[in-house]
Amino acid sequence: MSGIGEVSPVRVLIPEDEITRRLGELAEDISRDYEGKDLVLVCVLKGSMVFFADLARKITTPLSFDYICVNSYGDATESAGKIELRTDLSEPVSGRHVLIVEDIVDTGRTLEYLFTLLAGRGAASLKVVALLDKPSRRKHEVEINYRGFEIPDEFIVGYGLDYRQLYRNLPYIGALELASPLD
Repeated sequence: MSGIGEVSPVRVLIPEDEITRRLGELAEDISRDYEGKDLVLVCVLKGSMVFFADLARKITTPLSFDYICVNSYGDATESAGKIELRTDLSEPVSGRHVLIVEDIVDTGRTLEYLFTLLAGRGAASLKVVALLDKPSRRKHEVEINYRGFEIPDEFIVGYGLDYRQLYRNLPYIGALELASPLD
């Protein structure tokens, strides 16, 4: 596998300036909709961390942070279909307005899992803000309340998203172009 410093197998889909502009729009909508509410942003680790940090700094209404780590991909480019809870929330969400911050909605399995989990814990409301939406791969219908960008069915990296833990640090969203599935 080539290193990040070598010629990149990544084709830019969404440049950094477009991401920044869209985050501002999402933050305005979220700030307006949650004014006066007890809002907790839940970052779905690891892929959402860059999106989460940039978005949170643009939201003007008071909020708190929490983190949850689930895994369905491992090192593969296809979801294994089984969701594994790796790290749970540190605070209760009962009676609070929860906004799940997700990097990409693909099959919908992860969000379905998180909605079931957090609804069972008594959240006052559950909504989703997703940087990327890939509706062509959807297996479970989930509502995305705040959507950054709709993307084609390609393997996406950059801006927090990875392939085998690489490419998270790219400031843009790109499509990874592998020579073969084993690269």
